[in-house]
Amino acid sequence: MRTIRQKAYAKVNLFLDIVGMDGGYHMIDTVVTTISLYDEIILTRRNDDKIVLKTQGSLYSVSESFDNNVYKAAKLFQKTFATKGVDVTLHKFLPVSSGLGGSSADIAGTLIGMKKLFGVDGDIKTLADSLGSDSGYLTVGGYARRKGRGEIVESLPVKKKLYFVIACAKGGVNTAECYAAYDRLKKPDNAPIAEDLINNLYSGEIEEGNFFNALYAPAAELNPKVKELYEAIKALSPKGYAMSGSGSGVFAIFDTVELCEWAMAKLKKLTKDVFIAESVSFDEDDKKGFFGRTIYTID
Repeated sequence: MRTIRQKAYAKVNLFLDIVGMDGGYHMIDTVVTTISLYDEIILTRRNDDKIVLKTQGSLYSVSESFDNNVYKAAKLFQKTFATKGVDVTLHKFLPVSSGLGGSSADIAGTLIGMKKLFGVDGDIKTLADSLGSDSGYLTVGGYARRKGRGEIVESLPVKKKLYFVIACAKGGVNTAECYAAYDRLKKPDNAPIAEDLINNLYSGEIEEGNFFNALYAPAAELNPKVKELYEAIKALSPKGYAMSGSGSGVFAIFDTVELCEWAMAKLKKLTKDVFIAESVSFDEDDKKGFFGRTIYTID
């Protein structure tokens, strides 16, 4: 095999709480799922040791130099497993600073692709964890509960399919600034617990009150457009809604594709970055998914 195409799937935090500090880092308790939005990474073997990165065909501008996470992941894999170099083309379709784990997805996708390309039988989760907080989980995907800094991953054999509308606020939210703002603000009272959401996912009967993100208030303070989208989504009476990660992506869950499309039409008036997606696991045949990558923009 000389060339491989690898999808780098995004994630959504259905539940996210901050449960303490350790060594200067915030400890989290989060329930996540991978979704059918993705970046695409094309890897081609080289005969020398160089790693050459291009970002042709991307919707969002990212660096093509050594500070790009795709480059870092490829270089770390090469160093760890003593492989030759690669030409890498990144098609960037996931919005940056959106809370959907785009850069971490690119790390995971690159490591998964390199492992397939070179036929390496080795652990890549540890490598992924060293490069991004979501990256280790995104080498596995599916429903999961994550703790610590996000590196402790408990896969959840949930069968329920969720359908999402995701709207991302212009300008994004800086993760470090969001956590700093969280430290200044009072934690919300009467926050739900992860177990309630997990139990309802298993039963298939989710409730609006199951979804939660402790970082919503600081994100909304840093970028008021997050609050605007959040309130607009809430007004559409979805089955559930919340912000993902540290923002700026806000999601709504509906029972049918038709309702997702209806909600999307409403949200397109507020932001150009509106997506429809479904929950996916890596052992599914994603060709059966009816969304794949669906991107809507306005002038």
